Amino acid sequence: MTGKPRIGFVGVGHMGHGMASNILRGGYDLMIRGNRNRAPIDSLTGMGAHEADSLAEMAVACDIIFLCLSNSPQVEAVIRGAEGLMANGRPGLIVVDTTTANPVSTEALAAELEASGMHMVDAPLGRTPKEAEAGTLDAMVGAAPDIFSKVRPVIECWAGSVTHLGPVGAGHKMKLVMNFLGTGYAALYAEAFTMGARVGLAPQLIREVIGGSRMGCGFFDTYTQWVCDRNRDAHVFSLDNAAKDIGYVCLMAQAAGMANPMSASIRNAFASAVAQGKGADYMPMLADHVASLNGVDLGEEVKRGRG
Repeated sequence: MTGKPRIGFVGVGHMGHGMASNILRGGYDLMIRGNRNRAPIDSLTGMGAHEADSLAEMAVACDIIFLCLSNSPQVEAVIRGAEGLMANGRPGLIVVDTTTANPVSTEALAAELEASGMHMVDAPLGRTPKEAEAGTLDAMVGAAPDIFSKVRPVIECWAGSVTHLGPVGAGHKMKLVMNFLGTGYAALYAEAFTMGARVGLAPQLIREVIGGSRMGCGFFDTYTQWVCDRNRDAHVFSLDNAAKDIGYVCLMAQAAGMANPMSASIRNAFASAVAQGKGADYMPMLADHVASLNGVDLGEEVKRGRG
């Protein structure tokens, strides 16, 4: 490993475990910092990773540190905290944030790190934990060209597709555009299946017609594996996370000074489900929430359609 940078990784959950394990397979010395769940930490240390006792220890020891967290406040705490990366990192430290985050926060953190002689990269992710384990995620990267050249070999350990979109913040902006479309599909599908049920069309009939048409896609396929087959794990992304993401989309639109009627409506659809205690449910389960508002049980509609 001579000549290779030492890598840190904060947040080794559903996505982070696969990413970190592929960094290890790439031959990098890896230091990790997890949360209460010991299973992924024990798994990675068993592969040769070192567990940091604190963020400060990691900041001192590492050259590049990846973050894979839930939201911007968590990222801000890791970077700005008294025991965090900015207070303890060496000049030249590169922080790569793979969280789906608020670009306004990202750009502010990048400026603060730069003033301290450090650098920030945003590299949010496309695809799922399955691709994280396989090392075939999509990476959308915002970084200065010279910094991108330093982090790209490490990102390529866990990404099958790496796109440099521009300066810091560009990656998070692109991810929000992507998640705007994803949450939009989810909200449209939820209403479409409810509408179909109310007019006498079983969910599986809608899947058969739409799935084989120009409007079919991978998202529709995994979505309908829940609606029609009740496969809970077909699309593992919580309504809490989706609501957070579409909220960031609306904040980005507001910062850009644009009218955003569609994203505002989508945000309300997810906020309604979360407000009624459905936040831990997965994205396709929004369909059940919308159906229930209209007196429809989609599971029963599927059974009825089989009869």
